[in-house]
Amino acid sequence: MAASPPVCDFGWKAPSFRLPATDGRMLSYIDIAGSKGTLIMFLCNHCPYVLAALDRIKRDVRELKAIGIGAAAICSNDANAYPADSFERMREMAREHDLPFPYLHDETQAVAAAYGAACTPDFFGFNAAGELQYRGRLDAHGRNPPEGETQRELFEAMRQISQTGEGPREQTPSIGCSIKWRPA
Repeated sequence: MAASPPVCDFGWKAPSFRLPATDGRMLSYIDIAGSKGTLIMFLCNHCPYVLAALDRIKRDVRELKAIGIGAAAICSNDANAYPADSFERMREMAREHDLPFPYLHDETQAVAAAYGAACTPDFFGFNAAGELQYRGRLDAHGRNPPEGETQRELFEAMRQISQTGEGPREQTPSIGCSIKWRPA
């Protein structure tokens, strides 16, 4: 089921976390933070929106890293109901796709709840002070392949944040598969 997150709550502080990464490390927000800002992405292994955009996400993260933006992805889906999102499958995906960012497992879903994550992909762009400045989409393509040149909305927003500490005031929310929450 497609879902869309709310608009950016400018200045909202990034919640801290400590989660296992697919490479065996335990990482926190501070470990991931870049000198100019931080991008936290909620992704999963099976979402067609994520899979269609993965190469563009990897490209943008590599280029953002070069300008001081740290990044990590978090998978929070209920792996009991969605085995494709299990930690072992996350490890396989990270290896197979040579992810240029840590891929973290939020088994309890506490981090997704703290962030208010709504869908995969869901992007949270923070400035160097850990204040939210972007909660928009990657680009206008969603799960469709790009045709020709396209505006790189996430990349441009994060570049602006790296230079000014502030994100664009107009943002288009991401769209993707809803977070697969555990039954209450």
